[in-house]
Amino acid sequence: MKLPTAVEMRALDRNAIEDFGIPGIVLMENAGLGTVHMMIRELGPCENSFALIFVGPGNNGGDGFVIGRHLHQRGCQPIFFIMVNPDHLSGDAAVNFNIVEKLKLPFHIIDSKVRVKTIPVLFKQIESRGLPCYAVVDALFGTGLGRQINGHFADVIDLINQSEFAHSVPVVSVDIPSGLDSDSGRILGKCIKADYTATFGCPKPGHFIHSSSDMSGALRIIDIGIPPEAVYKAEIATELITESTCRQWAKPLIRGKASHKGSHGHLLLLAGSPGKTGAALLAAKGALRSGCGLVSLCVPHMLNSIFETALLEAMTIPLRNSPAFIGIADRDHILQAIIDKQAIVLGPGLGTNPQTVELVLFLYQHVHQPLIIDADALNILAGHPHQVGEPAGPRIFTPHPGELGRLANASVREIQDHRLEAARKACTLFKRNDQQIIMVLKGAGTIVAADDGMAMINTTGNPGMATGGMGDVLSGVIGALVCQGIGPPHAAAMAVYLHGSAGDELFQQQGVGYSASELADVLPSIIHKHIRQR
Repeated sequence: MKLPTAVEMRALDRNAIEDFGIPGIVLMENAGLGTVHMMIRELGPCENSFALIFVGPGNNGGDGFVIGRHLHQRGCQPIFFIMVNPDHLSGDAAVNFNIVEKLKLPFHIIDSKVRVKTIPVLFKQIESRGLPCYAVVDALFGTGLGRQINGHFADVIDLINQSEFAHSVPVVSVDIPSGLDSDSGRILGKCIKADYTATFGCPKPGHFIHSSSDMSGALRIIDIGIPPEAVYKAEIATELITESTCRQWAKPLIRGKASHKGSHGHLLLLAGSPGKTGAALLAAKGALRSGCGLVSLCVPHMLNSIFETALLEAMTIPLRNSPAFIGIADRDHILQAIIDKQAIVLGPGLGTNPQTVELVLFLYQHVHQPLIIDADALNILAGHPHQVGEPAGPRIFTPHPGELGRLANASVREIQDHRLEAARKACTLFKRNDQQIIMVLKGAGTIVAADDGMAMINTTGNPGMATGGMGDVLSGVIGALVCQGIGPPHAAAMAVYLHGSAGDELFQQQGVGYSASELADVLPSIIHKHIRQR
């Protein structure tokens, strides 16, 4: 499913209007009517009620006029609160305001902070007539908003959110909750907290990044008549990771009757150090529980007994010259171990010993197989930017915001405020040749970005996953999927989807408090459920 940015959505609308001859006012009519149909499906009939419709200065406000008109058609009394002088409206919004005027539907101009204070009084007067309030419609700002909300607009948003005048009345946002940046998911000072959002044509990136779902409520996509050909022509660079997309990529996971352990890949992990053996074990467990045929771990020889007894299904390769930390002294031994592997996970619990630093930088440049780079390996690359050379094969980075900040020399705030842009930009920072660079920016709405500019946003996961070891399991899942024949970008995207789905399953069963190892144990049933293995 495509996720157009504000610029891409404007281009998409323009394509529909100019290339396919669909008038803009028809698109607006379809948007408003589709929203009313959605409201009736979700909220029930609207007869013998009234609705408050807050109208902003642009096309979003025009959608609000259409919504009010179609509610009126169905026996609901719309009350419009217009946030600007109607004389300043233009284009299709002005046309629809003229229709509202000719229908003699009631409206009030709320163009100052003083007039905002009249809204609760007006509400009480309307309510005293004995009619219930059907809904509050937020048609203030759409996807084009790029500034902080202030003044009387901010006061109206506070009024709606605090429910001082419409307690328990559902709030329906038009296209995107007013105040939510449609590209980044940031709150621009103030933001409507909607119960439902009717978004037009396509969902937007901002609906899924950060905790934006808390503001959007139930997201409903309204078909406004933009032809599929226009969507295809727009070359939208961001997509949603869904169960449907994962199934499209999952053919290599379907097993024939003659399958054996050698048919499903061999993953090598370079991970673990004193006090951090658990990270390596969780990555190995994530890989095994995701269907990888064989998993081996290169480990410091002093820690080998821990690994051999803790995870019986994995094989270990004790490194004779690395007593406690994996280091460059065992380079040749490690290169020999890599030869027959389909992918390598590098970093969980690895440590940052100087010998380890040298090894990580060497492997980054010389390993031809896909390398999943996590945790300490990320920090090593971030700490030695001038020594990071050309990669010999695909590289999948799996940073959380702090790690990406170190990689990109940016603050966590800068990363979080522009997650999509930051993930894409980080790919270009490490692009040296024709080898793929994939960036998995973890967090709410995990982003998988590729060096060709494409990006995917995940739809699964929950706050219960905010606990140690989850990222280690994810690295193992990515490695396992690559080993089973899925290309690096799709392996990363499918892994974050399945990983989040496992967390959702546990959260539904028991709430917060489940562990990373428990999540790994749920993965087989999740993969079976979503991929439908035979």
